[in-house]
Amino acid sequence: MSYHEAYGSYHAVNLDAQTSRATPVELVLLLTDGLLDELARARAHIVARRYEQKAASIDKCVEIINGLSSSLDFEQGGETVANLARIYDFCAAHLHGAGIRLDPDMVDEVIRVLATIRQGWNGVQERNG
Repeated sequence: MSYHEAYGSYHAVNLDAQTSRATPVELVLLLTDGLLDELARARAHIVARRYEQKAASIDKCVEIINGLSSSLDFEQGGETVANLARIYDFCAAHLHGAGIRLDPDMVDEVIRVLATIRQGWNGVQERNG
């Protein structure tokens, strides 16, 4: 087993351990952290002109965004959840545009939006213990 495979296995086991005992808000924070990490990789792929990796990375980001969006509770959340869904839709569309235009600034904009949302979720977690 190579170092990279061993690290990947460790990361998968560690992530499984984290998610098995996480609250819904903690799961959102874990997903958002993973999304922010992948956005940084997507941006780096654009800058380095690694087009195949860029496409795979952006697809992964959009999948995570879609997962976050599909977990929203529209019945309980009201206007806040509807606004969050629109923001997630904007981010996914903007990432597709970034991939087509090869524009790292568009990825930066998505990173800023999602970092702000993450701060909000972190505040929710702090208030609810």
